[in-house]
Amino acid sequence: MSFEKLNLIEPILKALSAEGYTKPTPIQEQSIPVLLERRDLLGCAQTGTGKTAAFAIPILQLLHQDELYKKAAPGIKVLILTPTRELAIQIGESFAAYGKLLRIKHTVIFGGVPQRSQTDALRAGVDILIATPGRLLDLMDQRYVRLDQLKTFVLDEADRMLDMGFIHDVKKIITKIPAKRQTIFFSATMPEEISKLAATILTNPVRVEVTPASSTANTVKQEIYFVDKNNKRLLLLHLLKDDSINTALVFTRTKHGADRVAKDLNRAGIMAEAIHGNKSQNARQRALSNFKAQETRVLVATDIAARGIDIDELSHVVNYELPNIPETYVHRIGRTGRAGASGISISFCDAEERAYLKDIQKLIGKSVPLAQDNPYP
Repeated sequence: MSFEKLNLIEPILKALSAEGYTKPTPIQEQSIPVLLERRDLLGCAQTGTGKTAAFAIPILQLLHQDELYKKAAPGIKVLILTPTRELAIQIGESFAAYGKLLRIKHTVIFGGVPQRSQTDALRAGVDILIATPGRLLDLMDQRYVRLDQLKTFVLDEADRMLDMGFIHDVKKIITKIPAKRQTIFFSATMPEEISKLAATILTNPVRVEVTPASSTANTVKQEIYFVDKNNKRLLLLHLLKDDSINTALVFTRTKHGADRVAKDLNRAGIMAEAIHGNKSQNARQRALSNFKAQETRVLVATDIAARGIDIDELSHVVNYELPNIPETYVHRIGRTGRAGASGISISFCDAEERAYLKDIQKLIGKSVPLAQDNPYP
């Protein structure tokens, strides 16, 4: 199927074509028609399935077409709530790309940076607001944000909101928006509390589910190294001697671990940077830009900081430490092998992590093949 068959308007089709998009992904194909009918949607989809475009495209089209939009009182018509600043920025970039031929204004607000430029943009007037919960509540309390004209509410990565302890803030925000609205709810997994939240804020939603969190893409080649904890550093350096690893996203469980691995790599002459919640917004964006431009070969990240990182042509993901939540493994390795490209996932497993590996294999329904060339067995 092509985007033309989804009844999209010419300015959006042109913008998609300029981005090199020709065919919608399964989540886009299923979601766009539903959202264009202004129905509520419950989407179960992980990062990398194309879900941002699945909601951004119909939102832009409805805003553009809405006669009400031309006549209604000025104000924010769409609120998109997302857990991390990286994801907020990326969603903002997507709206800019798909809506570049439309006269629709959006802005992105998040914490950890001075609020001045954000409040200036809000004062100038926006149609679409993309926000993280803490900064949004802060600016609402300061009366910079009014949501009485809201028509559409998007809650993105709901399960990650729960993980990060934002669920209370989310519930608080929901009490302050109009009850009559279109609601779009996306979550990669559906723990009980998230299902309950979805049930309270959605009205007769259409459920769309793609690539459940228990499945890994066939385009990703997976392998595991059994290695002593003390030898992980040496094993990583050994693997990075291979020049075919152009870029590698390395995952650690902790912020301290991410800093330590990046420091070890730099000491060995390998350009590496770490991103995690303790880094300033500017440092995180700079690290991400350097990695995308392949100026930095290795990006070392914690799971929360990496959620929403969208990098084309990422060749390798390395699980320096296995995650203790098996679904997180699926999310991590889903960073490579995107949009039909192939990728390689390498995992290190020490004696203490054997139980994590067992849980992962149970979830994905197969054994992760053992690497053959292990110099540190």
